[in-house]
Amino acid sequence: MSPVNTHRIPPRRCTLLAAGVLLLRLGECALGTGLAWGAHSDPTHEWDFHAMLQPVPATAKFSDPDFNIWCGSAIKGDDGKFHLFYSRWPRKLGHLAWVTHSEIAHAVSDSPFGPWKHRDIALPARVANFWDGSCTHNPTVIRFGGKFYLYYTGNYGDGVVGKSLNWTHRNHQRIGVAVADSPNGPWTRFDKPLVDTTPGFHDALCCNNPSVAARPDGGVLMVYKAVGDKGKLPFGGPVVHCVATSDSPTGPFKKHPNPIFVKEGVHFAAEDPFIWRGADRYWAVVKDNAGHFTQCGYSLALWESPDGLDWKLAKHPLVTTPEVTWADGRRQKLTALERPQILFDNNTPIALFCAAAETKDRDGSFNIQIPLSKP
Repeated sequence: MSPVNTHRIPPRRCTLLAAGVLLLRLGECALGTGLAWGAHSDPTHEWDFHAMLQPVPATAKFSDPDFNIWCGSAIKGDDGKFHLFYSRWPRKLGHLAWVTHSEIAHAVSDSPFGPWKHRDIALPARVANFWDGSCTHNPTVIRFGGKFYLYYTGNYGDGVVGKSLNWTHRNHQRIGVAVADSPNGPWTRFDKPLVDTTPGFHDALCCNNPSVAARPDGGVLMVYKAVGDKGKLPFGGPVVHCVATSDSPTGPFKKHPNPIFVKEGVHFAAEDPFIWRGADRYWAVVKDNAGHFTQCGYSLALWESPDGLDWKLAKHPLVTTPEVTWADGRRQKLTALERPQILFDNNTPIALFCAAAETKDRDGSFNIQIPLSKP
């Protein structure tokens, strides 16, 4: 793997962000709308998504009084509407129920900035003896050819929500894909995971958080979060990211040996990758858990790669800290701003979708859609 870029954000820029003076600006990852399998042309080779973020209209906060909402991946359908796939679970169960009770739901809007209307459950729970029988989570939707592909994380277990994470469910996490002719479904699921664990590999304990883009020579490149079994159980670790490739969006996938988005000496540096292919390289927005890459604390960071295998920080690595400016001028510090995804329309990035929370316990979490100006 290439060495980590040592480019640092000027201290004053982080200070201004912490003070809430600058607008929230989030970066660009790509979800295809009318494009071939996540491939997008770059108007610039020096993306600065921090400079592209705009104030957020009130309609672009998608919440539900009865459910906690997480994740959020959108695509424009042939019906002209925008389709949002998101994770939800009963709010009364608390945030930790994401690992036991999450289901991938489907909402629709005439605008990428809402208002959104819940339509159906795209990937509901099914009997527990399936690899994804209890829980579906981490949706990423992409169109390839004439079909839609919904990548996700699934698991199974006893369904018990406790005071700590249900580690049985977490360690049963695997990666799958569902296929449909329309974002309205129906979705065809498979009896086996698309990406499973491999003994002795970086993902020996579990794998999740898939993100997928087209390869210029054909086929598919996936980046996913991998949890090893070298650390103390049940958490395990280290937690890194791996690359896998396939000639088909439905696999099989070949895992490549070197982990990416790593920081020497750090057990769990990053997560929530979102990748896309530009004109001449791959790009990724990744959650920086403690500012190891942006030097701005908990934040989102931009990476680039010529081949999807060797990654380095981009020229403008800071995407945002967890702050947002609303269209009414109100600035808000959030306790969580994660799971970045970007929506493209006619090759232009128009919105950054993120999971967000206002309180430490993440009660009432929601999806937010942040407008992006033209670069």
